[in-house]
Amino acid sequence: MRTGAPPRLATPPALAPAPPAEPKRVVDEMAATGPLAPLLADPAVTDVLVNGGEVWVDRGTGGLRRVAGRLGDELFVRKLAQRLASDAGRRLDDASPFVDVRLPDGTRMHAVLPPVALRGPYLSLRTFRRQAFTIEELIKCGTLDPGAANLLRSVVQARLPYLVTGGTGSGKTTVLATLLSAVPNHERLVIVEDAAELRPTHPHVVALQTRVANVEGAGEVSLRDLVRQALRMRPDRLVVGECRGAEIVDLLGALNTGHEGGAATLHANSPADVPPRLEALGLLGRIPRAALHAMVGSALRVVVHLRRDPTGLRELTEICLLAPHADRQNTVVATAWRRGTGPGPAATDLDDLLVGRGVDPPRPRAQWRYTQGKGWS
Repeated sequence: MRTGAPPRLATPPALAPAPPAEPKRVVDEMAATGPLAPLLADPAVTDVLVNGGEVWVDRGTGGLRRVAGRLGDELFVRKLAQRLASDAGRRLDDASPFVDVRLPDGTRMHAVLPPVALRGPYLSLRTFRRQAFTIEELIKCGTLDPGAANLLRSVVQARLPYLVTGGTGSGKTTVLATLLSAVPNHERLVIVEDAAELRPTHPHVVALQTRVANVEGAGEVSLRDLVRQALRMRPDRLVVGECRGAEIVDLLGALNTGHEGGAATLHANSPADVPPRLEALGLLGRIPRAALHAMVGSALRVVVHLRRDPTGLRELTEICLLAPHADRQNTVVATAWRRGTGPGPAATDLDDLLVGRGVDPPRPRAQWRYTQGKGWS
C-alpha cells in the first residue's frame, strides 16, 4: 500500500483573460430576458421592440426611439426568443415560427422567426406595471383631466357598467386598472383575460387567464369558458380584460342579469365606432343584430375613450353614454364630456343616471388645458 502525499497533478494551462465586457455578457445571456433586462426594468419603458439586432423602446412620450448599439446577430436573437418561449411553455421554431406568450415576470412577448420575418427575428415585448397608477398619478402625467377624473370616480361609485376603448397602446389597460383600484374594498373583483395584465390595487382580486391548446390540439380554455366560470364565483364586479371575440355575448348576458359595475376594454378608433365593433363581435357569437343592440342598451352605459396624441401622450378624450335608438335596432353614442371643452350634450343624462343610483354628480370645470412640464391650468 502506497503512503504519503498523493501525486501532484499537472497544472492546467492558464485561461486567456476574458475582455472586461465578457462576464457581463454571460450574465446577460443567462438572465431571463438577457440584455433586454435593463430596458424592461426601466419604469418609464412601456414597449421594447427588436428588429433583427436593432432595439427600439417606447417611454410613453416622444414615440419610439432607437437604442444605441445592437442586441446581437440573428442567431443570438433567435436563441433568446426561443428560450423565452420555452420558459413560458411554448414552442418556437421553423414549424411554429410565431408565438404570443406571457413571460414569468408578467412581460408579454410576441416573436416571429425568419423566413416569415424577412429581416428578423422580430420581438415585441410589452412591460407591465406591478402596481396600478392612482387617479392622481394619471392626472399628474396628463392622461386624465381633473374634471373627468371626478366624473369617473362617480361612475365607479354608482356601479355603472362601462367600456374603456381606444386604439392599440392608447392606455386602455392602464386606465381600467386605475378605475378598478377605486372600487370599494369590500367588493370582489373577478378578472378574465387572455394575458394577465391587469393589476389593480385592491384587496380582493380573483384573476383568470386563458390557455391555448397544446401541440395535440387539446386543453384550450377560452375567454368564453372563463366568463361562464367567473359568473359562478360570486363576482361583485366582472371584468374582461379585452373583448375581441364571441365572449362579448357572454359578458352582455352577465351584465343583463344583475352583475352591475362590470367593465371591459375594447379596440375602437372612436366612440362612434363602438356599436359597429360590438356588432362585428356579436356576429362571432352568432347573435342577431337586433338582439345584440337590445342587450347593449340594457347592459352597457358608459364609454371611456382614450387616444395617443402625436407626441405619444396617452390621454382620455371623451366620456360617452350608450343608449338604445328609438327603433331598437341601433345604439346611440352621445358625448357627456370631451377633453378641452368639458360637459357635452349627454352630460345631463349622465348626471341623472348617477343621481338615480344615489351618487351626487360632480361639477367639473368647463375646460382644462394640459401643458407639458406645467400640468393642468
